[in-house]
Amino acid sequence: MTAPAPTTQRQRRERPSSVRAAAVLVLEDGRIFRGQAYGATGETFGEAVFNTGMSGYQETLTDPSYHRQVVVMTAPQIGNTGWNDEDDESARIWVAGYVVRDPARVASNWRSRRPLDEELARQGVVGISGIDTRALTRHLRERGAMRCGIFSGEALAEPAALLARVQSSPEMKGADLCAEVATTEAYVVPAVGEKKFTVAALDLGIKAMTPQRMAERGIEVHVLPANATLEEIYAVDPDGVFFSNGPGDPATADHQVAVAQGVLERATPFFGICFGNQILGRALGFGTYKLKYGHRGINQPVQDRTTGKVEVTAHNHGFAVNAPLDKVSDTPYGRVEVSHVCLNDDVVEGLQALDVPAFSVQYHPEAAAGPHDAAYLFDRFVELMRGDDKHSVKLMEGQRA
Repeated sequence: MTAPAPTTQRQRRERPSSVRAAAVLVLEDGRIFRGQAYGATGETFGEAVFNTGMSGYQETLTDPSYHRQVVVMTAPQIGNTGWNDEDDESARIWVAGYVVRDPARVASNWRSRRPLDEELARQGVVGISGIDTRALTRHLRERGAMRCGIFSGEALAEPAALLARVQSSPEMKGADLCAEVATTEAYVVPAVGEKKFTVAALDLGIKAMTPQRMAERGIEVHVLPANATLEEIYAVDPDGVFFSNGPGDPATADHQVAVAQGVLERATPFFGICFGNQILGRALGFGTYKLKYGHRGINQPVQDRTTGKVEVTAHNHGFAVNAPLDKVSDTPYGRVEVSHVCLNDDVVEGLQALDVPAFSVQYHPEAAAGPHDAAYLFDRFVELMRGDDKHSVKLMEGQRA
């Protein structure tokens, strides 16, 4: 194994000791946190949510599912490893704003190219540092995720005026956002090595690692825009169909639900994650609802009820599927059961159809920053397309005969 390159002056640098501009974070219920500007100065609005991950901040920042959200990091110090040019999950930072307690003064990693706050400023992301993120997180846990604004520099004004601006900003409930972050042109991620399958992947805010994980298993992935039609999906002659993660309220995704129903009617193997799980839930006839403060981080315990195994998983969702945990449900497409459940609060984390080849999970099996406990789900998708998945229709029926 080649030893890492020695740290250079370019890769390891201490931030200037100059005083940062004042900044304030204003919540829609009127609570105010005062700190210093971090990243760009100006103003930004979004839904205040907290992320419990202690690593992987670059993946979080570039995850399209965080579109229009102001992310509060619960880890006390952020920015230690700087910013590199390899770990982005999309072409840009998507968070609406960024909140940290203690920015790292030194960016130190052999792959680092620049400090985190420099990249935030370069991409125009308004942030705030130096606030009590523990108090803010406790407030959001008690009161729920809510709208907020970050203001610094010339955007600072009287608190009452800032609060009025926050309260007039759009809410996340009812927001139709997936088309805003999805590709506008179809593209192909080729299989690594021998091509074994073709998958049509609907981009609802897909992360780059997702088609990569499929490509590693011999899958040629055709990534299609969020509003692709059923005819466009089947034009690539897919062995399977995949619906990705993405932002917004699943109650607005009527087009994607109709497409998913068309896939179920054709009995094409289907796999969905995150937003894709919510779309499958709606396609099967279940409702969705907004969680009080959501699940965001890389340390969420989930039980795979088909095996009994408990996994530590990566999450980013503020909505969930309303499906019964204690029984197999009858749907227009046959029987369906909840396959995965969060052990913190019993939220539905996965669905398994028993009479058509379809399943989904609410969390992220592709998580680049880890954990990787759920990577087997891509293997399960491969087995479903082969027709020999031990969780597939025929054997699931036999187990219940």
